[in-house]
Amino acid sequence: MSIFSRLSDIINSNLTSLLDKAEDPEKMVRLIIQEMEETLVEVRTTSAKAIADRKELQRRQEWLRREAMQWEQKAETALRKDREDLARGALLERARLDSEVEAIDAEIAALEESISRLSDDIGKLQAKLKDARARQKSLVVRSRTAHSQLGVRKQLHNASIDKAMGRFEHYERRMDDLEGQVEAYDLGSRSLAEEIEELEANDKIDAELEALKRKVARNDDGSSN
Repeated sequence: MSIFSRLSDIINSNLTSLLDKAEDPEKMVRLIIQEMEETLVEVRTTSAKAIADRKELQRRQEWLRREAMQWEQKAETALRKDREDLARGALLERARLDSEVEAIDAEIAALEESISRLSDDIGKLQAKLKDARARQKSLVVRSRTAHSQLGVRKQLHNASIDKAMGRFEHYERRMDDLEGQVEAYDLGSRSLAEEIEELEANDKIDAELEALKRKVARNDDGSSN
C-alpha cells in the first residue's frame, strides 16, 4: 500500500501532520522520502520521454514540409510537360502532406503543455523532498522521544517499487489499446462530413491547379522574353 496515491498528494501533504498520526514516525519518514525519490524518478522519466517525442515529431514535421515543397515542384514540371493529370496528382499529394503537418502541430502543442506541467511538478516535488530531508533528523529524534515507552509499533507496508516505476508504462499501454480500438472502429467508415470535406478538398486542388497553371505560364512567358 502506497503512502501517497498521487503526485499531488505528495506536493500538498503536511509532513508534520502525517508523522504525528503515525505509530512509527521514524519508519514513516524514511518511507515518505523513499516514495518521493521514486516519484521524482518517474516524473523525470515521463518528462524525458515527452521531450524525446516532441523532438521526433518536429523532425517528422520538417521532413513532411520538404516533401510537400518537392511535390509542388513536380506539379510545375508536369504542367510544363502538358501533363495536367500528373500536376493534379502532385498537388493532391502535397495537400495530404500539408494536412499531416497541421495534425502534428496539434500533437506538438499538447506535448508542450504536458512538458510544462511536468516541469512544474518536478520543481514542486524537489522542494518538498528537500524539506523532508532537512527535517528528517529532528523529526526522528522527536518521534523516538515521544514513543520511547511504546512496546508495539505497527508495521507499515513498503511501497511497491515495481508498481511505482511501472505506472507510466501501464498508462502508455492503455493509451495504445484505446487508440488501436479507435483506429479499428474507424477503418472503412466514411461519414457524410468526410465525403463533403473530400469534395471541398477537390475544389481547393482545382483552384490551386489553375493558380499553378498561371504561375507556370507567367514564368514561361518571362523566360521566352
